[in-house]
Amino acid sequence: MGLLVRQMKFFVTSRYFTRHLSIPRMGSFNSSPKFNNEDNQDDDVEIPSGLTTSDLVHHCRMMRGDQRPQLLTRYFLNPTDRSFGPQDLTNGMRVLNLDAVSKICSAPVSSPQHIRVLQWNVLSQSLGEKNDGFVNCPDEALTWECRKYQIVQEIIQNDPDVVCLQEVDHFKFLQMTLGSQNYEGVFFPKPDSPCLYVQSNNGPDGCAIFYKKNKFDLVTYATRVLQVWRVQSNQVAIAAILRVRQSGREVCVGTTHLKARHSALLSKLRNEQGKDLMRFVAEVAAGRPVILSGDFNAEPVEPVYSTILNYVPLGLASAYADALDAPLSAAETSHTECHRDGDSLTRPEISARHEPPYTTWKIREDGEVCHTIDYVFYSKEKMKVNNCLMFPQDNEIGKDRVPSFQYPSDHFSLVCDFEFLDSDGAV
Repeated sequence: MGLLVRQMKFFVTSRYFTRHLSIPRMGSFNSSPKFNNEDNQDDDVEIPSGLTTSDLVHHCRMMRGDQRPQLLTRYFLNPTDRSFGPQDLTNGMRVLNLDAVSKICSAPVSSPQHIRVLQWNVLSQSLGEKNDGFVNCPDEALTWECRKYQIVQEIIQNDPDVVCLQEVDHFKFLQMTLGSQNYEGVFFPKPDSPCLYVQSNNGPDGCAIFYKKNKFDLVTYATRVLQVWRVQSNQVAIAAILRVRQSGREVCVGTTHLKARHSALLSKLRNEQGKDLMRFVAEVAAGRPVILSGDFNAEPVEPVYSTILNYVPLGLASAYADALDAPLSAAETSHTECHRDGDSLTRPEISARHEPPYTTWKIREDGEVCHTIDYVFYSKEKMKVNNCLMFPQDNEIGKDRVPSFQYPSDHFSLVCDFEFLDSDGAV
């Protein structure tokens, strides 16, 4: 493990900054050659100007083709939640009339007290198509042409105020398409992205945060290559301070993607990354409310989960765990089954910590994987969670799981509705 001088780019609007880092690093595939490609595979993509949200949804469907199945339908936990005001709700989601038949799609919310956050590992194109071994997914369903408009549709139809993404290796495409809906983005790549070891890659993958420019001003942001025992790893984090334009209230939004794979050593490594992440976010937040999301690659039983929840300076709680803490109805518990017929892949209806039973469900060469590793954490003394988007059921996902023609990633998006509390803890 030697010293490497690397140039990193930080993107905000049309500007980028470069700096040189001399770092010892825990890399990814250090014995392989690199293919240092630029993010240019979408340079020929054009998005019509002046599209409304419903227009863009139609555009995404049209670009995918009428013969393709629609995205998996999902529902919010609290279908009667009206914390966002007197708006028409269908299955817990605000709706727009996308055509003659009312389709589920979020309508804009202007309330300065509320924030909707979407968290999602969108699946790196280079890794998903060339490296991840999704043996039951049709090759065509893994192509970028098939996936890219599904990704955009999944994001915009939920109308989040803030979008936190991992495994982004087509940032320019997302910046362009989401930009048509008044989003602005910040991107930070992994220093030694495994994408760079795949031929025909589109540059490194990393984390990104998008926010609605008509709701927030970007006060500042910071990035970090997470450290393990004072050595930089290959995982990164972004923390952005957003100011609500109507009220002036500020919130720190962070996202990360911790080390993947399972072993006792890697679990310990993730825990060290989590400790460094907590220190980083606390420093950037400086007492502001925090919303921290990401693919932590750790189930709730792993040490890093407790490390995050027990870090006193931030006082974080899990949004989904809190939302699911209330007794579940029979209809809701039907969403919590995670099983495969004829073998031992089973999970309890809900865990002791009340996290969802799965946020990713895939079949790889070494078998089926169904577990919870993605989370949205928040400052429980400064905010409350009003609602969460639930996950498709077993029979809705299909026997080949995801990714598929019905869903573009091996992870499901997490969507949470938050509300600021007053200084005394009241709404």
